[in-house]
Amino acid sequence: MQVIQYPHPTLRHKSRPLKRVDAQLRKIVREMFDLMYEHRGIGLAANQVDLPYRLFVLNLASDPQAADEEHVFINPVLLNRKGSTEAEEGCLSLPGLYCNVRRPETVRLNAYTFSGEEITLDLDDLFARAVQHEVDHLDGVLFIDHLSPTAEAQARDALRDFELEFASRRQRHEISDDATIAARLAELEKLRT
Repeated sequence: MQVIQYPHPTLRHKSRPLKRVDAQLRKIVREMFDLMYEHRGIGLAANQVDLPYRLFVLNLASDPQAADEEHVFINPVLLNRKGSTEAEEGCLSLPGLYCNVRRPETVRLNAYTFSGEEITLDLDDLFARAVQHEVDHLDGVLFIDHLSPTAEAQARDALRDFELEFASRRQRHEISDDATIAARLAELEKLRT
């Protein structure tokens, strides 16, 4: 398992809701946490590891020793978005790129836990921002899609570098073509959705 980078097509894939949790999914989630910590992130969505599932992991402390801070959200939905605030965001799929992003200040998150319990959380501050960032991933939306025209212009060179590196990796056959990726995602979706 690895973190895929922009502009990999799975990052634009709208994730499907999960209908079952099993030992294999628990193993995937543990690997996602380990990968997130390795890259010093605070959140990681399934499509960032090239999987089409509607789930993400979060640990705002980014500390593997703080297991009580680990959250797994399955089939999340955001409601009651209120206010507006701007802060810097980055993304493990766009390493080294940081930009100011305007988002709602507070949100209500409805999701399921591993035990199948439905939860509803009212969130603000970094927790609200991180959850919105990860739910966006599950909808095929990246933080760069929220940039102001000025911020977008400032990010343009970095994005072009990501695109060139991706094209180079495709030419070296390190990354499959879009049709092959889409077929693989469809097969994975059949297993759990």
